[in-house]
Amino acid sequence: MEPARDRARPEAAADHVPPLRLAALTRLYDGVARATLREERWRPRLVAQADLAPGHRVLDLGCGTGTLTLLLQRAAPDARVIGLDADAAALEIAREKIRAARLDIELRHARVEDARIEPGSLDRIVSSLVLHHLLPDGKRLALGRALRWLRPGGELHVADWGRAGDPLMRVAFLGVQLLDGFARTRDHARTGLEPYLREAGFRAVAQTYRVRTPLGVIALYRGERP
Repeated sequence: MEPARDRARPEAAADHVPPLRLAALTRLYDGVARATLREERWRPRLVAQADLAPGHRVLDLGCGTGTLTLLLQRAAPDARVIGLDADAAALEIAREKIRAARLDIELRHARVEDARIEPGSLDRIVSSLVLHHLLPDGKRLALGRALRWLRPGGELHVADWGRAGDPLMRVAFLGVQLLDGFARTRDHARTGLEPYLREAGFRAVAQTYRVRTPLGVIALYRGERP
């Protein structure tokens, strides 16, 4: 297989939030995620929910260290998977994983607003634990671009922090809010992401799965471009 390929690498946005808030901690992210996020429960469900097929063009939006990117490519070897992220350090980890796995996955270093993706060119967009790093307007921008990039009938599949549902999970989620900021995470705890998906123009919006973790509830969502 060819090694991972990169497009131009612009400087990350000044307001970019690294996976663990501090860039120096990025190398620790995968271990922290395995220990706290019950990934074995929801990542395979997210990949299965995306229902990838041969020939699909798939974007891992905010691919970070590439864990989901690799799962998507392995689930559909004949699909074309692209990873997009603004974090150069996280992408370097993803690049190392892809090289070790001997897979041909293209990585693009860009902010959502700068990404050069042809409108209507994607069959699936999949994203995990990215939107809670964005302020409300950033979430709207990302979801609006996702809708634009999908072909009619194309699907968005998201895993991210969801509505707490009970006092214990609400208290657990305070740790995430202290780390990533209340302005970015408030709506996740209150309503989840369905209102944002509907506002962006997605149809058939649904929360499909919820799992309790030591840090709060992770929920899976889906939406379809009309």
